[in-house]
Amino acid sequence: MQTSLDDYDYIVVGAGPAGCLLANRLSADAQQRVLLLEAGGRDNYAWIHIPVGYLFCIGNPRTDWCFKTEEQPGLNGRALSYPRGKVLGGCSSINGMIYMRGQASDYDGWAAAGNPGWAWKDVLPLFKQSENHFAGAAEFHGANGEWRVEQQRLSWPILDAFRSAAEQSGISSIDDFNQGDNEGCGYFQVNQKAGVRWNAAKAFLKPVRGRSNLTVLTGVEVDRVLLENGRASKVSARHDGQIKQFKARKEIVLCAGSVGSPSILQRSGIGPRPLLERLGIGVIHELPGVGSNLQDHLQLRLIYKLENARTLNQIAGSVWGKMGMGLRYLYDRSGPLSMAPSQLGAFARSGPEQSSANLQYHVQPLSLERFGEPLHSFPAFTASVCDLRPKSRGRIEIRSTDPQAAPLIQPNYLSHPEDLRVAADAIRLTRRIVSAPALQPFKPVEYLPGDSLQSDAQLQEAAAKIGTTIFHPVGTCRMGNDGDAVVDAQLRVHGVPGLRIADASIMPTITSGNTCSPTLMIAEKAAQLIFKPNAVNTVPVGASLLAKAVDHST
Repeated sequence: MQTSLDDYDYIVVGAGPAGCLLANRLSADAQQRVLLLEAGGRDNYAWIHIPVGYLFCIGNPRTDWCFKTEEQPGLNGRALSYPRGKVLGGCSSINGMIYMRGQASDYDGWAAAGNPGWAWKDVLPLFKQSENHFAGAAEFHGANGEWRVEQQRLSWPILDAFRSAAEQSGISSIDDFNQGDNEGCGYFQVNQKAGVRWNAAKAFLKPVRGRSNLTVLTGVEVDRVLLENGRASKVSARHDGQIKQFKARKEIVLCAGSVGSPSILQRSGIGPRPLLERLGIGVIHELPGVGSNLQDHLQLRLIYKLENARTLNQIAGSVWGKMGMGLRYLYDRSGPLSMAPSQLGAFARSGPEQSSANLQYHVQPLSLERFGEPLHSFPAFTASVCDLRPKSRGRIEIRSTDPQAAPLIQPNYLSHPEDLRVAADAIRLTRRIVSAPALQPFKPVEYLPGDSLQSDAQLQEAAAKIGTTIFHPVGTCRMGNDGDAVVDAQLRVHGVPGLRIADASIMPTITSGNTCSPTLMIAEKAAQLIFKPNAVNTVPVGASLLAKAVDHST
């Protein structure tokens, strides 16, 4: 049975980071009726809010779409789990909570490629607009926004030693990764509030849930966008077991992410002709680039056994240790349960030919064979390193017209020779850091991939064995003005009036770091473009509303 519901001015599809922020901004104008549609459920699962709970959210069908990639030739035929948030807040409800903008050159590169208004000078005010930084307002930070940024609530001697070793290896210590040049080593700042995860639903939806002009629906799986006279006017979706249509008088904005947004476009008949014809979908509007240009950060997890060190492996390995962690968290929201997945970070150059840092480290006082398995019984730390500017490109394609069918995810990891070269250099740099004097009291021994591997060929094979995603897919609805671009610099879908995209899929090239906060910036920019399309650095309509307290549900 198909029914039709009321009209709205704006329909936002997807309540991940971008959708939550955009719904907040658009509904700040009381004259606009805004509908936010989310396929997942509410964020009332306790493990979402306890920082270490990401271990119980990733791979959990309650909170994760549980996608898998195709078998990857560059990873010895392995298929990887591909977590994507399936809950209000999207990936901000299950991710690593790291606040990272990337490098100024990332955005200057977007602008230089023909996307005016996206240079660092243009986007920095947008980052600041949504930010609530623990240190207050400053040249590079904002304090009146909703997106809480705090320092971590614990430290580890082994991580302090790694930071010193990095400095001895030529990587200077740094206190703030978010001033445009993130090269250096230091502790990550995190999206938490008083030791509790601060997701986009808390930040941007909870403060405005009383607005009569904002409707938020969960459990609504959008199938496709419908056009009338060539203009996007409705979305067709399944809700409460029925197919329903929701009408937008002004615009539809897709915020379904780098997997969801191209999938919706393809099911709508907007995309590459060969795919649409093969699946029997009518070609409503041919856009060859929909689903292509997939980029992701592939991390190499190097593990080092230790002596004379206490790591989470030992603490979490005993009943008393687990009880102690729980009691400490209940007492003051600190200790290991308040940990982001990675505490210490570093940005470095894989070689002198690099113009800026092209590697990112996530260093952790723990180790395990693979994600989802128990921690090792021996003391160890993990130094995960990823290539920030991969050359490999992949694609997202729907497999059928069924919106519940998982799409084909083909990242093509390590398919470009430059990525293989950088991978080998990254392993060598990690070994140089670990061999520095500051770490020698802990007697580190390389457990993975093993220090017997030395040649380029051996190290590249090691990368294929230990490489895994760090969950940063972008680029599948690329912004630009060439034949393969999907949206223009105002985020309007080429050739489809009334339809925009505002999520990580519009990135022409991946940012140099974690991608959640850049995605929020994109949504902030979208609100600016919708309300004031000719503005460059105007604060979006509606002042930011600051959430008053941590809430475990939205």
